[in-house]
Amino acid sequence: MFFKKLFKRNLKKEIIKQRKQIKGVLDKTRHVKKAIKPKNEWFKTGIPGFDALFKKGIPRGTSILVAGGPGSGKTIFCLQITNNIAVNGEKVLYISLEESEERLKKHMHDFKWDAEHLEKKGLLKIKRIDPFRISRNVEALLAKAKGELIMDIEEIGELVPRGFEPDWIFIDSLTALSAAFKEDNDSYRVYIEQLFMYLEKRKVTSFLISETEQIPVKYSPSGVEEFLADGVVVLYNIRKGSIRESAIEVLKLRGGAHYKKIVALEIADNKGIIVYPEQEIIGGLENEK
Repeated sequence: MFFKKLFKRNLKKEIIKQRKQIKGVLDKTRHVKKAIKPKNEWFKTGIPGFDALFKKGIPRGTSILVAGGPGSGKTIFCLQITNNIAVNGEKVLYISLEESEERLKKHMHDFKWDAEHLEKKGLLKIKRIDPFRISRNVEALLAKAKGELIMDIEEIGELVPRGFEPDWIFIDSLTALSAAFKEDNDSYRVYIEQLFMYLEKRKVTSFLISETEQIPVKYSPSGVEEFLADGVVVLYNIRKGSIRESAIEVLKLRGGAHYKKIVALEIADNKGIIVYPEQEIIGGLENEK
Protein backbone atom coordinates (compact mmCIF):
# COMPACT_ATOMS: atom_id res chain seq x y z
CA MET A 1 0.00 0.00 0.00
CA PHE A 2 2.85 2.37 0.90
CA PHE A 3 4.64 1.72 -2.43
CA LYS A 4 1.40 2.23 -4.33
CA LYS A 5 0.90 5.68 -2.77
CA LEU A 6 4.54 6.56 -3.38
CA PHE A 7 4.20 5.55 -7.03
CA LYS A 8 1.11 7.73 -7.50
CA ARG A 9 2.82 10.67 -5.79
CA ASN A 10 5.88 10.37 -8.04
CA LEU A 11 3.69 9.96 -11.14
CA LYS A 12 1.79 13.13 -10.26
CA LYS A 13 5.07 15.06 -9.81
CA GLU A 14 6.31 13.79 -13.17
CA ILE A 15 3.08 14.86 -14.93
CA ILE A 16 3.30 18.35 -13.39
CA LYS A 17 6.95 18.58 -14.46
CA GLN A 18 6.13 17.55 -18.03
CA ARG A 19 3.26 20.02 -18.24
CA LYS A 20 5.59 22.84 -17.15
CA GLN A 21 8.09 21.81 -19.83
CA ILE A 22 5.38 21.71 -22.52
CA LYS A 23 4.05 25.11 -21.40
CA GLY A 24 7.57 26.53 -21.63
CA VAL A 25 7.94 25.25 -25.20
CA LEU A 26 4.54 26.69 -26.18
CA ASP A 27 5.42 30.05 -24.64
CA LYS A 28 8.65 30.15 -26.65
CA THR A 29 6.76 29.21 -29.81
CA ARG A 30 4.25 31.98 -29.25
CA HIS A 31 7.12 34.42 -28.71
CA VAL A 32 8.78 33.37 -31.98
CA LYS A 33 5.52 33.76 -33.92
CA LYS A 34 5.08 37.23 -32.52
CA ALA A 35 8.66 38.18 -33.35
CA ILE A 36 8.36 37.19 -37.02
CA LYS A 37 4.90 38.69 -37.54
CA PRO A 38 5.05 40.67 -40.82
CA LYS A 39 4.05 44.30 -41.22
CA ASN A 40 0.47 45.10 -42.15
CA GLU A 41 0.15 44.58 -45.89
CA TRP A 42 -1.91 47.78 -46.17
CA PHE A 43 -0.77 51.29 -45.29
CA LYS A 44 -2.35 54.67 -44.62
CA THR A 45 -0.84 57.90 -45.92
CA GLY A 46 -1.93 59.94 -42.91
CA ILE A 47 -3.30 62.71 -45.14
CA PRO A 48 -6.60 63.83 -43.56
CA GLY A 49 -9.54 62.55 -45.61
CA PHE A 50 -7.46 60.92 -48.35
CA ASP A 51 -7.30 57.47 -46.74
CA ALA A 52 -11.12 57.42 -46.65
CA LEU A 53 -11.04 56.97 -50.45
CA PHE A 54 -9.76 53.39 -49.96
CA LYS A 55 -11.67 50.38 -48.64
CA LYS A 56 -8.65 49.00 -46.73
CA GLY A 57 -5.73 51.21 -47.66
CA ILE A 58 -2.94 51.01 -50.24
CA PRO A 59 -1.04 47.70 -50.59
CA ARG A 60 2.59 47.85 -49.50
CA GLY A 61 5.22 47.34 -52.18
CA THR A 62 3.16 49.11 -54.85
CA SER A 63 4.21 51.92 -57.20
CA ILE A 64 1.91 54.96 -57.29
CA LEU A 65 2.00 57.57 -60.05
CA VAL A 66 1.02 61.03 -58.76
CA ALA A 67 -0.14 63.07 -61.76
CA GLY A 68 -1.39 66.63 -62.08
CA GLY A 69 -0.90 70.07 -63.56
CA PRO A 70 1.24 72.94 -62.25
CA GLY A 71 0.18 74.17 -58.82
CA SER A 72 -2.06 71.18 -58.10
CA GLY A 73 -0.04 70.17 -55.01
CA LYS A 74 1.85 67.07 -56.19
CA THR A 75 5.11 67.82 -54.37
CA ILE A 76 3.34 68.88 -51.16
CA PHE A 77 1.26 65.70 -51.36
CA CYS A 78 4.39 63.53 -51.58
CA LEU A 79 6.34 65.49 -48.94
CA GLN A 80 3.39 65.18 -46.55
CA ILE A 81 3.32 61.40 -46.97
CA THR A 82 7.13 61.39 -46.63
CA ASN A 83 6.88 63.17 -43.28
CA ASN A 84 4.03 60.98 -41.99
CA ILE A 85 5.82 57.75 -42.89
CA ALA A 86 9.20 58.82 -41.46
CA VAL A 87 7.58 60.03 -38.21
CA ASN A 88 6.18 56.50 -37.84
CA GLY A 89 9.70 55.05 -37.93
CA GLU A 90 10.05 53.87 -41.55
CA LYS A 91 12.94 54.92 -43.80
CA VAL A 92 12.15 57.23 -46.72
CA LEU A 93 14.31 58.28 -49.67
CA TYR A 94 13.09 61.36 -51.57
CA ILE A 95 14.84 61.68 -54.95
CA SER A 96 14.60 65.11 -56.57
CA LEU A 97 15.31 65.55 -60.27
CA GLU A 98 14.43 69.25 -60.18
CA GLU A 99 14.54 71.19 -56.89
CA SER A 100 17.48 71.30 -54.49
CA GLU A 101 17.53 69.52 -51.15
CA GLU A 102 17.42 72.88 -49.36
CA ARG A 103 14.33 74.04 -51.26
CA LEU A 104 12.46 70.81 -50.53
CA LYS A 105 13.32 71.10 -46.84
CA LYS A 106 11.99 74.66 -46.92
CA HIS A 107 8.71 73.36 -48.35
CA MET A 108 8.54 70.95 -45.42
CA HIS A 109 9.30 73.70 -42.91
CA ASP A 110 6.45 75.77 -44.35
CA PHE A 111 4.09 73.10 -43.01
CA LYS A 112 6.00 72.52 -39.73
CA TRP A 113 7.54 69.22 -40.87
CA ASP A 114 11.03 68.87 -39.37
CA ALA A 115 13.18 67.34 -42.13
CA GLU A 116 16.48 67.82 -40.26
CA HIS A 117 15.20 65.97 -37.18
CA LEU A 118 14.11 63.02 -39.32
CA GLU A 119 17.48 63.05 -41.11
CA LYS A 120 19.36 62.92 -37.79
CA LYS A 121 17.28 59.91 -36.75
CA GLY A 122 18.27 58.16 -40.01
CA LEU A 123 14.66 58.00 -41.22
CA LEU A 124 14.83 60.48 -44.11
CA LYS A 125 17.23 61.09 -46.95
CA ILE A 126 16.61 63.80 -49.57
CA LYS A 127 18.87 63.41 -52.58
CA ARG A 128 19.12 65.51 -55.74
CA ILE A 129 20.19 63.75 -58.95
CA ASP A 130 20.99 65.40 -62.29
CA PRO A 131 18.54 63.88 -64.84
CA PHE A 132 20.92 64.72 -67.70
CA ARG A 133 23.59 62.51 -66.11
CA ILE A 134 21.07 59.66 -66.11
CA SER A 135 20.13 60.22 -69.77
CA ARG A 136 23.78 60.35 -70.88
CA ASN A 137 24.62 57.16 -69.01
CA VAL A 138 21.56 55.36 -70.40
CA GLU A 139 22.38 56.32 -73.98
CA ALA A 140 26.02 55.28 -73.55
CA LEU A 141 25.04 51.96 -71.96
CA LEU A 142 22.47 51.18 -74.69
CA ALA A 143 24.99 51.99 -77.39
CA LYS A 144 27.48 49.65 -75.72
CA ALA A 145 24.87 46.91 -75.35
CA LYS A 146 23.61 47.47 -78.91
CA GLY A 147 20.07 48.21 -77.85
CA GLU A 148 19.66 45.41 -75.30
CA LEU A 149 16.81 46.12 -72.88
CA ILE A 150 18.46 44.80 -69.71
CA MET A 151 20.52 47.31 -67.77
CA ASP A 152 21.73 47.81 -64.23
CA ILE A 153 19.98 50.88 -62.80
CA GLU A 154 22.70 51.32 -60.19
CA GLU A 155 25.30 51.26 -62.97
CA ILE A 156 23.56 54.24 -64.57
CA GLY A 157 23.49 56.34 -61.43
CA GLU A 158 23.45 55.54 -57.73
CA LEU A 159 19.82 56.15 -56.82
CA VAL A 160 19.99 54.80 -53.27
CA PRO A 161 22.83 56.17 -51.10
CA ARG A 162 25.17 53.53 -49.73
CA GLY A 163 24.36 52.45 -46.21
CA PHE A 164 20.74 53.62 -46.46
CA GLU A 165 18.07 50.97 -47.04
CA PRO A 166 14.74 52.73 -47.60
CA ASP A 167 11.29 51.23 -47.17
CA TRP A 168 9.88 54.00 -49.38
CA ILE A 169 11.20 55.82 -52.46
CA PHE A 170 9.74 59.04 -53.91
CA ILE A 171 10.83 60.35 -57.33
CA ASP A 172 10.11 63.99 -58.22
CA SER A 173 9.62 64.05 -61.18
CA LEU A 174 9.44 61.76 -64.21
CA THR A 175 8.68 64.81 -66.35
CA ALA A 176 12.11 66.30 -65.61
CA LEU A 177 13.69 62.94 -66.40
CA SER A 178 11.82 62.67 -69.70
CA ALA A 179 12.93 66.18 -70.72
CA ALA A 180 16.57 65.18 -70.17
CA PHE A 181 16.24 62.54 -72.89
CA LYS A 182 15.19 65.27 -75.38
CA GLU A 183 13.88 63.55 -78.51
CA ASP A 184 15.12 60.06 -77.64
CA ASN A 185 11.82 58.61 -76.43
CA ASP A 186 12.93 55.02 -76.96
CA SER A 187 15.82 55.33 -74.50
CA TYR A 188 13.55 56.99 -71.95
CA ARG A 189 11.00 54.18 -72.21
CA VAL A 190 13.69 51.55 -71.81
CA TYR A 191 14.93 53.29 -68.67
CA ILE A 192 11.41 53.72 -67.23
CA GLU A 193 10.62 50.03 -67.71
CA GLN A 194 13.85 49.11 -65.93
CA LEU A 195 13.17 51.68 -63.20
CA PHE A 196 9.80 50.12 -62.33
CA MET A 197 11.40 46.67 -62.34
CA TYR A 198 14.15 47.98 -60.04
CA LEU A 199 11.63 49.41 -57.55
CA GLU A 200 9.70 46.14 -57.54
CA LYS A 201 12.90 44.15 -57.01
CA ARG A 202 13.83 46.28 -54.00
CA LYS A 203 10.33 45.60 -52.56
CA VAL A 204 9.81 49.25 -51.68
CA THR A 205 6.64 51.30 -51.81
CA SER A 206 7.18 54.09 -54.33
CA PHE A 207 5.54 57.35 -55.40
CA LEU A 208 6.51 58.90 -58.75
CA ILE A 209 5.41 62.42 -59.72
CA SER A 210 4.31 63.29 -63.25
CA GLU A 211 3.52 66.77 -64.58
CA THR A 212 0.46 66.88 -66.85
CA GLU A 213 -2.08 69.34 -68.26
CA GLN A 214 -4.54 70.69 -65.69
CA ILE A 215 -7.21 68.32 -67.01
CA PRO A 216 -5.06 65.46 -68.33
CA VAL A 217 -5.92 62.94 -71.01
CA LYS A 218 -2.46 61.39 -70.57
CA TYR A 219 -1.02 60.95 -67.08
CA SER A 220 2.71 60.58 -67.78
CA PRO A 221 5.41 61.78 -70.19
CA SER A 222 5.29 58.74 -72.48
CA GLY A 223 1.86 57.34 -71.61
CA VAL A 224 3.52 54.08 -70.55
CA GLU A 225 4.10 54.99 -66.90
CA GLU A 226 0.42 54.82 -65.92
CA PHE A 227 0.28 51.22 -67.17
CA LEU A 228 3.50 50.22 -65.40
CA ALA A 229 2.40 51.80 -62.10
CA ASP A 230 0.17 49.85 -59.72
CA GLY A 231 -1.84 52.96 -58.90
CA VAL A 232 -2.56 56.41 -60.28
CA VAL A 233 -3.58 59.41 -58.15
CA VAL A 234 -4.59 62.55 -60.05
CA LEU A 235 -4.56 66.06 -58.55
CA TYR A 236 -6.61 68.75 -60.29
CA ASN A 237 -6.41 72.54 -60.29
CA ILE A 238 -9.79 73.24 -61.88
CA ARG A 239 -10.73 76.66 -63.24
CA LYS A 240 -14.32 77.74 -62.61
CA GLY A 241 -14.76 81.20 -64.02
CA SER A 242 -12.20 83.46 -62.39
CA ILE A 243 -11.28 81.05 -59.57
CA ARG A 244 -9.61 77.66 -59.29
CA GLU A 245 -10.72 74.71 -57.21
CA SER A 246 -8.39 71.90 -56.06
CA ALA A 247 -9.50 68.27 -56.33
CA ILE A 248 -8.12 64.74 -56.18
CA GLU A 249 -9.02 61.34 -57.63
CA VAL A 250 -7.77 57.78 -57.21
CA LEU A 251 -7.87 56.78 -60.88
CA LYS A 252 -6.65 53.22 -60.39
CA LEU A 253 -5.20 50.92 -57.76
CA ARG A 254 -4.09 47.41 -58.61
CA GLY A 255 -4.86 44.97 -55.80
CA GLY A 256 -6.92 47.40 -53.72
CA ALA A 257 -10.52 48.63 -53.78
CA HIS A 258 -11.14 52.38 -53.86
CA TYR A 259 -13.95 54.88 -54.36
CA LYS A 260 -14.23 56.19 -57.92
CA LYS A 261 -14.99 59.86 -57.54
CA ILE A 262 -13.30 63.25 -57.79
CA VAL A 263 -13.38 65.05 -54.45
CA ALA A 264 -12.30 68.42 -53.11
CA LEU A 265 -8.98 69.11 -51.43
CA GLU A 266 -7.47 72.09 -49.70
CA ILE A 267 -3.83 73.08 -49.17
CA ALA A 268 -4.04 74.60 -45.70
CA ASP A 269 -1.40 76.82 -44.10
CA ASN A 270 0.75 74.93 -41.54
CA LYS A 271 -1.23 71.73 -42.14
CA GLY A 272 -0.67 70.65 -45.72
CA ILE A 273 -3.25 68.83 -47.81
CA ILE A 274 -6.71 68.09 -46.45
CA VAL A 275 -9.09 65.98 -48.56
CA TYR A 276 -12.87 66.18 -48.26
CA PRO A 277 -14.06 62.69 -49.33
CA GLU A 278 -17.76 63.57 -49.19
CA GLN A 279 -17.45 66.77 -51.23
CA GLU A 280 -17.57 65.63 -54.85
CA ILE A 281 -16.60 67.91 -57.75
CA ILE A 282 -19.25 68.19 -60.44
CA GLY A 283 -18.45 69.87 -63.73
CA GLY A 284 -15.50 72.07 -64.59
CA LEU A 285 -13.38 69.20 -65.93
CA GLU A 286 -13.30 70.35 -69.55
CA ASN A 287 -9.82 70.77 -71.03
CA GLU A 288 -8.51 74.32 -70.78
CA LYS A 289 -7.58 75.95 -74.03
